[in-house]
Amino acid sequence: MNFDCSLYLVTDSTGLDERDFLRRVEEACAAGVTLVQLREKERYGREYLNLAMKVKEITDKYNIPLIIDDRIDIAMAIDAAGVHVGQSDINVRYARKLLGENKIVGATTKTIEQAKEAVSEGADYLGVGAIYPTTTKVTTVITEVSTLSNICEVVDIPVVAIGGLNENNCDVLIGSKISGIAVVSAIMKAKDIKEATKRLKEKVNSIKIGKMY
Repeated sequence: MNFDCSLYLVTDSTGLDERDFLRRVEEACAAGVTLVQLREKERYGREYLNLAMKVKEITDKYNIPLIIDDRIDIAMAIDAAGVHVGQSDINVRYARKLLGENKIVGATTKTIEQAKEAVSEGADYLGVGAIYPTTTKVTTVITEVSTLSNICEVVDIPVVAIGGLNENNCDVLIGSKISGIAVVSAIMKAKDIKEATKRLKEKVNSIKIGKMY
């Protein structure tokens, strides 16, 4: 499956009303993010579904794939492009079984062993990190850039670096053969979403990306 994960936006609606949240997502899409993941750890049921539908209207408008974090039911209900699962979520094999071969399944991995397992179960890309501490509510464990580089070397699917990354600190990834970076606060909390997104995209393009898909 072809998709561009060079600038991957993972959403965070903390402290935002729905209108402001959707505005920020749309501005990021208009400015050049290439993949969007809706991550809502504290929304459930109809509330999550309704928000996912609104976000998908935006991503469809800009022809950007929408990934749903963890919630395969939500992904299926809105016909999202795919789902992302963590180590404590349903495993890749069952996500693939439920979604089928024509959807994107991404997986969080922190070790070479986890990466190889995810690939063997049918993952389309890996999210590896956290490279730096994050300000999101998600518990993070730091992943060394050397581990990230080693994972890139042993898998044949895209690897996306995630965790505390921003315009000023992602040079540490140069030469790691990643396919892209995933950011949260660097876009969602920026004062000027469009400008922040454009600068990040320029930065990503200036980093030597090893495996492009």
